[in-house]
Amino acid sequence: MVRERRAARDGRRAREFEAFVAGAGGRLLHAATLLTAEPTGDTEAAERLLTAALARTYARWDRLRGEDPYDHTRRTLAALFAHRGHRYRRPRGGTLARLTPQERLVLVLRLYEGVAEEQTAAALGLPVERVRAICTRAVTAMRSAAHRRGTTGTRPSAGTPHSAGTPPSNGTTGTGVTGTGITGGVTGRRAATGGTGAKAQAGAGAGADTGPQAQAGSGADAGAAP
Repeated sequence: MVRERRAARDGRRAREFEAFVAGAGGRLLHAATLLTAEPTGDTEAAERLLTAALARTYARWDRLRGEDPYDHTRRTLAALFAHRGHRYRRPRGGTLARLTPQERLVLVLRLYEGVAEEQTAAALGLPVERVRAICTRAVTAMRSAAHRRGTTGTRPSAGTPHSAGTPPSNGTTGTGVTGTGITGGVTGRRAATGGTGAKAQAGAGAGADTGPQAQAGSGADAGAAP
């Protein structure tokens, strides 16, 4: 009887997690790809990073107790990247390749995910003024790069494009990054969880077994804990 209840619980957890990854995995993978600065179609490092974050979310699934699994996974993804940022210093040709790992992390959290300055600062252990300065420097660098390329080139995609200057969902003043597809206005950042989300695919699926190993994209093994 105990074994049957445990099997039923594990099966329910696996189904819920699979539904969550089907709905949110695409956007999370895109965020990871922006962080690792990999070009479209070559996201091996991003897939490994996301797999590690998803594995930790799966391990804590029963203890989330109403916490948004997307927010939990995003925080874990940011923490893992911050810990491993030195691995991604070499330019890889992605949208944010010209930025430092720290600049990428702040830009992705603030402009791609629409996380408030205070929350970003708390997550990264930095003063709010420092987060603001890093974000401003990163935006300036991307604008300068876009200006050098000219305004007639193809604009790389980094999520759903929005016009520059649109306020983010957290109510702060938006700052657009011309030519990158990342702007301050972020809407519809995630699909619904718990099996109600649409299956957003971004070149990689993800599934869950009844064990703590989650698969994302290529299904590479989760990285070791920092």
